[in-house]
Amino acid sequence: MPILLFLIDTSASMNQRSHLGTTYLDTAKGAVETFMKLRARDPASRGDRYMLVTFEEPPYAIKAGWKENHATFMNELKNLQAEGLTTLGQSLRTAFDLLNLNRLVTGIDNYGQLHLPLNSPLPGSELTKEPFRWDQRLFALVLRLPGTMSVESEQLTGVPLDDSAITPMCEVTGGKFFVGRNSVI
Repeated sequence: MPILLFLIDTSASMNQRSHLGTTYLDTAKGAVETFMKLRARDPASRGDRYMLVTFEEPPYAIKAGWKENHATFMNELKNLQAEGLTTLGQSLRTAFDLLNLNRLVTGIDNYGQLHLPLNSPLPGSELTKEPFRWDQRLFALVLRLPGTMSVESEQLTGVPLDDSAITPMCEVTGGKFFVGRNSVI
């Protein structure tokens, strides 16, 4: 049962508008909606669970947990407001902590069969050396939308490379980093 967690920046900077008049937050919401519609077409998505987490302070950051239904998730997504500060590091930590909590609750990460190494002080302590697990991937979509319409025609040659503060974390988890340069989703 894959859990797909969407961490959305809800800081005040997401109130910026693109040249089309849409806010960055509206563009991010549209990207999540589009992803979920496309994912629903895949038969492998039947067991997917979704979480919605924002840049707010915990526990207010959790808008929809893995036990919430699709309607609750979509309603919470629709009602997101951009306010507050950008706290990328803390927000990523909260997201991975929530995913790891689910793993411990469901018994995914344990030794099982009563095998417990003698050098392990507390059950589960070895699971938190890194904020992410071996099978967790971080994919980031960073919006770099222009405030004015570009006079030059852009050639679609793939996703342009662009380093961001989140790029190293995406690489170390085996995920990818993408840049959105227009609000067409």
